[in-house]
Amino acid sequence: MTKDLQNKTIVITGGAVGIGYAIAESFLQKNPKVVIILDVNEDFGADAIKKLSAQYGEKKAVFLKCNVITDIEVIFNRIIEDYSTVDVLVNNAGMLNDSAFKKTIDINVTALIEWSLKFWEHMRKDKSGKGGTIINMASIYGYVIDPYVPVYHASKFAVMGFTKSLGHVNNFTKFGVRVVAICPGFTTTVLARDMITWTPDVMEEFNAYAKEQPWQNPEAVGKATVEVFENANSGTAWRIIGAQPIIQV
Repeated sequence: MTKDLQNKTIVITGGAVGIGYAIAESFLQKNPKVVIILDVNEDFGADAIKKLSAQYGEKKAVFLKCNVITDIEVIFNRIIEDYSTVDVLVNNAGMLNDSAFKKTIDINVTALIEWSLKFWEHMRKDKSGKGGTIINMASIYGYVIDPYVPVYHASKFAVMGFTKSLGHVNNFTKFGVRVVAICPGFTTTVLARDMITWTPDVMEEFNAYAKEQPWQNPEAVGKATVEVFENANSGTAWRIIGAQPIIQV
């Protein structure tokens, strides 16, 4: 059954640039109530809102400065105070720097879990929530292996396991919150441009390997995310590689 984004309140972490911005733009094309962009970079956030407001109208997109590791309580409370209900959370904030393994896990795994559980509690129907959807940004690195970025692999495998368990049909039936994952392949973003392996000894080889892979623009992932929102069952994960049609993984 197709789900409708119209009049929905949507929150996107890491939403000011790259894939997050593309998701915001794709969602705005479906006439939601508002898209709330969270990002640590105020300049990128202001620029994003300026562009989105010019195209989709004032107050359709708003920006809140947010560090996903530290700011969940204050940002959650502010969002609920201003908008009462959140219908969609997109956990998009992430990093790909295996030399900073603790921060990678803090952002890609710990923060994603914290934000998911916080909004899941808000959405759950058995506690007078209205239901909702949580979309977690995984990666093809959540189900395939290469030898270059083991920490990033670990983080995205964690996202896949968490998503498929929390989103399991048993939980969806009991609590009414859908949880799904998106698994983009190589995408032309700052994150991909600045990829760092865990040791310099494989960086050159990784760069050569990456150049051979099918790449896509963020807009392809934005469109795929809308398609997943509209059609995916809870607990599923969907890949988008080289701007080809989405496939469940």
